[in-house]
Amino acid sequence: MKYAEDLTMIQYDGYVVVRVADPWHKGKTLHTYVVIPDSVQQLPRHLPQGTIVRTPLCRAVVSTTVHSQLFINLSAPAAIRGVCDLAYVNIPYVQHQVKAGRIADCGSSMAPDVERMMNLNPDAVFLSPFENSGGYGKLEKTHIPIIECADYMEPSPLARAEWMKFYGLLLGKERQADSLFQQVESNYLRVKSQAQACKTHPTVLMDRREGGVWYLPGGRSTIGQMIADAGGRYIWAEEKSAGSVSLSLEAVLDRGADADVWLVRYSGIPHFGYNSLAGESKAYTLIQAFRQHHVMGCDLQNSGFYELTPFRPDLLIHDFYAIFHPEKISDDDKLYFFHALQP
Repeated sequence: MKYAEDLTMIQYDGYVVVRVADPWHKGKTLHTYVVIPDSVQQLPRHLPQGTIVRTPLCRAVVSTTVHSQLFINLSAPAAIRGVCDLAYVNIPYVQHQVKAGRIADCGSSMAPDVERMMNLNPDAVFLSPFENSGGYGKLEKTHIPIIECADYMEPSPLARAEWMKFYGLLLGKERQADSLFQQVESNYLRVKSQAQACKTHPTVLMDRREGGVWYLPGGRSTIGQMIADAGGRYIWAEEKSAGSVSLSLEAVLDRGADADVWLVRYSGIPHFGYNSLAGESKAYTLIQAFRQHHVMGCDLQNSGFYELTPFRPDLLIHDFYAIFHPEKISDDDKLYFFHALQP
């Protein structure tokens, strides 16, 4: 891997050994896979220990909307035979196939319907591992290969995106995955290079208060890194958290009231705009970006943000660059996720 720190893939004669490092315990292995194509009819001798996965996968249960979207991006939508957390899968193809009975709703990813999964006779189940999760319960006893999707623990946008090479291997879409990653990498690095040459670097505020708490991406989060790579100065860049930081409204305004740009994510609120923000809190009107109409909105429910950005960070950094440096962008260059709020 060029960027991914928790994934290695080694090609041997007739099989590939994939090792997923334990992101919570450095130096330890979370899972080892021995990936063998179906075209290899007789198993090679002296295989290393690990979960054997025969490829290409044709019948998979996918627990996240992110990986369901990647299946589609790699031209393997038919391999999705079951999904978890259906209410959060904002992918029209998946929703339509579930209604048609061609994809099964396997319940919550935290407590999936194992019997329904087994009835699908899947080749593998894609799950996101968590620290101290205690394992996968009854699912582990089924002997169905569990693909632990630890890509979200990678330290950078391109590192996470590079995991598509592993998923492409499993789906028999190695060439598509390699080609797509090369495109993502090239686009991302081009924008980053252009941003480094810019003389202006606007200060950036993210999101808004929810339930009395303002949750902000940490400085080492992928969002924080992409803001910096796109030529912005994230106000909480020095916060070293790779996750989110929870602050009070007063604490955010104390540091962020003079922000040049305010990026606001919301979910499915019709006609969301400046009046909506002012209605939520009069304190928002004190933010410079609000007063100067430099607020950009992203509708998480309808933009494909969560589905696309983990494996297409090049699309998101493009949006950030266009927002931070509009003078560098042509009028025909559209934004993928964000839009200017209506005054």
